[in-house]
Order: sequence, then structure tokens, then C-alpha cells
Amino acid sequence: MKKIRLELARNEGFPNGSSEHGYELLAPLDDRNHLDHVTWRKVRDKCRVVRFWGNQEHQVGHLIHNQGGTWAFHYDIKGEDSADDRGYKFHTEPFIQGEYISILEADGDEMIYQVVSVQDIKD
Repeated sequence: MKKIRLELARNEGFPNGSSEHGYELLAPLDDRNHLDHVTWRKVRDKCRVVRFWGNQEHQVGHLIHNQGGTWAFHYDIKGEDSADDRGYKFHTEPFIQGEYISILEADGDEMIYQVVSVQDIKD
């Protein structure tokens, strides 16, 4: 399992990116640093995501793998049927420090994030 931190890269409205906007996720990676759907099936309850967005309350949820191979973040918001943020090409993108990842936000915007850290975590 890895702890992966994504921070907002240069996007419209954020010309310098932002370390106060992003995601932290716990997920298994394979030997090519791609999300590992085989291991995910075994440890899916441990695959968590936290979306942090400036002064807003953090959104906490799960990393999910949908039919067809897509990945998404499903948030645990009581009393709401929250929309998921979806990883854009997460099935082919490596999670390596310095690389860029795109996420299709629930509101329909595609935002670009930089992988700022990938750390091993123990069970």
C-alpha cells in the first residue's frame, strides 16, 4: 500500500497551482506504479481518499474501481448521494513523484494535479 499526495497543478484560476488543494489516497500500486486492481480487490476497505480544498471541510471516501477499468473517488457523505470524482486515465497513468494526473471533478471540470509524494505504508 502507498500513501499518495496529489496537489493542484497550474489550472485555470490557479496559475501557480496550490498545495492547499488536492487529494491524499491510500492505494496499492503495481511494479509499474499504476493502480493495482487485483490487489485493490483484496484490500478495498483500506483504499481511502481525502479531498482537501482550502478552508472547506475535507471530504473522506473510498477509492473504487468500476466496471470497464475506470477509477473513482466515492465520498462518505451522510444524507447525501454524492457524485464521484473520476480519475482520467488512472488505469494507464503512473503514480510517480513529479508526474501529473487528471481528475474529472464531480462538477464536470477536469483539473490537473501533480504527484508530490508516494510513500510506503505498513498495514
